[in-house]
Amino acid sequence: MRRVLGLDVSANTIERICLEVGNDLELAAEKQWDSVLTGEVTVPSLAVVSFDGGRIRTRRTGCGPGVHLSGKGWNETKNAIFVSATSVASAIDPEPAPPACFLNPEHVAKLTETAKTKENRGADDSLPDEEESSTPDQAKRPWPAHKPKRILRTILSSMKNSQEFGMQMAREAKRRRFAEAPRKAFVGDGLTCNWSIQKTHFRNYTAILDFVHAVSYLFQASIICFGKGDAAWSAYASWMTTTWQGNVEHVIAQLREHQQRIGLPPKEALDDDAREQLRKVIQYLVNNRQRMHYHEYRCQGLPTTSAWMESAVKEMNYRIKGTEMFWNHPQGAEAILQIRAAALSDDDRLVRFMTRRPGTATRRRATLAAKQAA
Repeated sequence: MRRVLGLDVSANTIERICLEVGNDLELAAEKQWDSVLTGEVTVPSLAVVSFDGGRIRTRRTGCGPGVHLSGKGWNETKNAIFVSATSVASAIDPEPAPPACFLNPEHVAKLTETAKTKENRGADDSLPDEEESSTPDQAKRPWPAHKPKRILRTILSSMKNSQEFGMQMAREAKRRRFAEAPRKAFVGDGLTCNWSIQKTHFRNYTAILDFVHAVSYLFQASIICFGKGDAAWSAYASWMTTTWQGNVEHVIAQLREHQQRIGLPPKEALDDDAREQLRKVIQYLVNNRQRMHYHEYRCQGLPTTSAWMESAVKEMNYRIKGTEMFWNHPQGAEAILQIRAAALSDDDRLVRFMTRRPGTATRRRATLAAKQAA
């Protein structure tokens, strides 16, 4: 605070103010930001909502100094992004061939390993964005008309349970007038809570499984069926291209044939049993096949990956996660999640909120510390 803002404010004061601001931000969101965000909200031509869970580490409260883990040390966070975007629809698939990054062995292996770590450890290590594999020449190319281009985003983050957070997401979508958009998409990975929220609050949105997560499962299946080598990569490339073109049913049928050759797993099969792993891959694709019509999504100008959500999670993690980083009090983590999400939103809701917050001039100056704390 001294270096950035020239304020001589104690750590206790900063903590108290952040708790107050975080709580007040939560109340403002529940009231749909009345008296904070003024002016008419424009109805987007394309509304995109995405959800992702995460983890932060907290200590048990009331135990004094030292590391006293709360339970297993991890607490779940919820993150959501709301994007107004533009894109152009087309009668035919504008991109029938998959992007080159999904035919790059090193990139695909990295995607698969990151996804496996996230699934096994419950950590929120975000998957790399699809755009990270673009070359300098690709970066100079004009933006494809069918790919959604972001106009404005807002972000929510909290430690609330899925039911409460789903209602908070519904309020934010209502405030942004997303229900009036002619095209609406809800993008997520295969987690059950994603689609529970979608079915409860965003039923009339087009549900889309993030293609990057599908890629990681297809790559894993190719190694299970063929081992590491050229045959596995050839099978993956074929299955990935077929899925990209919207025919995941054909891929499922081929995987079932390999399952018959390898055999079904016994009831006592361990997680590292190849038969059990293949069963899980097939089940994942079957459960999500209605959300994998990627050729149709491209024709409608809808997103096929959750790159915007993954990027937002990384931006959240810069503040809330770190090596050997623990939160002493869960309520403090909740306050920073609220502040950080507001600070990352494109509508400057945090600045508007703080300038309207009652208090003396000194308190208002100190309150500005909350933005820096984010």
